[in-house]
Amino acid sequence: MDFVKQKLLAVSCAITTALVWGLMWYPFRHLHAAGFTTAATSLSVYIVATVIGVMIYREVFRREARFEPILLILAFLYGWCNFAYTWAVSEGEVMRVLLLFYLSPLWSALFSWLLLHERLSRIGWLVVALSLTGMVVILYRPGLFAGEFFSSRADWLALSGGISFALGNVLSKKAHALPVALKSAMVWLGVAGCGLVSLLWRGQLLNEMALLAEPDVLLIVLALGGTLLATSIISLHGLSILPATQVMTLMLLELVFAAISAYLLAGEAMRPQELIGGLLIASASLMSGRIVQQKPAAAAAMAATEH
Repeated sequence: MDFVKQKLLAVSCAITTALVWGLMWYPFRHLHAAGFTTAATSLSVYIVATVIGVMIYREVFRREARFEPILLILAFLYGWCNFAYTWAVSEGEVMRVLLLFYLSPLWSALFSWLLLHERLSRIGWLVVALSLTGMVVILYRPGLFAGEFFSSRADWLALSGGISFALGNVLSKKAHALPVALKSAMVWLGVAGCGLVSLLWRGQLLNEMALLAEPDVLLIVLALGGTLLATSIISLHGLSILPATQVMTLMLLELVFAAISAYLLAGEAMRPQELIGGLLIASASLMSGRIVQQKPAAAAAMAATEH
């Protein structure tokens, strides 16, 4: 009975994570409309998450914190991933951004093949084919191949964010021995760093951060920072109990929550073209856990685990 309760809790954690990320675009866009740009939002929100996270896990950091070069690479990749996503949903259509971001299984398959020399399974090649087809369907318009492939900056941001996420996942296999709290903190600092560099580059650091003096902006930033930290913790709990394939299936609910919220809150309805492309990409994501060939022993172990 305890196992059933734990599994139900883990499922609830995964669904909650999907719900949070399916709705996260709205406060980001609200802050952007109020003049608090993506850079300022990323810097302030993720600094809040970092400070609270370090306070909660201070004993873990005290015992296990250490520096390894791979952390800097992961901080940059995951930092850009989250920064690009925040920027994209602040400017572009929510579902279009999410679907292009969800092409990450395609890039994960290719990076695993190129960098880790893992042989793609038949399902892996099917993931590649479905993802590419879905991308072309979503982006297609008359004269597409004669001109620019992407119609907006949000498209490019979503694509690059998904690529960074996939590359970070592949490279993080080399950092599996590092504590999760440490890697999480480096991710948050990476996002904050992207925001800081952008503000310094434009010379707007003091002007934009001064908006934190407005109570409504400060309240949203604090709430977002706390929500992101809580989401990280509960998603890790779900991952520790549920099979990866089940977690991926539940996380696809993010697309459902985002589609409903975008329609109700922003009047953004999916076109048939985007719906078809989205179904292809979602199908590829469902199969992404089996993109590489497994050795017989590993395959047997997985089969035993899933029954």
